[in-house]
Amino acid sequence: MAPIRRLVLDVLKPHDPSVVTFTSQLGDLEGIEAATATVIEVDESVKTLRVTIEGKDLDLERVRSEIEDLSASIHSVDQVSCGSRTLEDPWL
Repeated sequence: MAPIRRLVLDVLKPHDPSVVTFTSQLGDLEGIEAATATVIEVDESVKTLRVTIEGKDLDLERVRSEIEDLSASIHSVDQVSCGSRTLEDPWL
């Protein structure tokens, strides 16, 4: 199976931990070379984030476990890039 190089996730998280702490902790996971979180929406008690993670061979279940440990949840997997390199989506 081709390695996962990039994941773009729709994540719902409480206000605490902060987006900085949340993203930093994801970036500290073994195998993750880069992590970015963009706030899409803010409600009274939660934030919706678009989280982009890149690495050489990402493990979605390990990422999901870490996100859940941070009291957040994955709403959807919006993009997956697999293979020996990543491609930019021509539709974006």
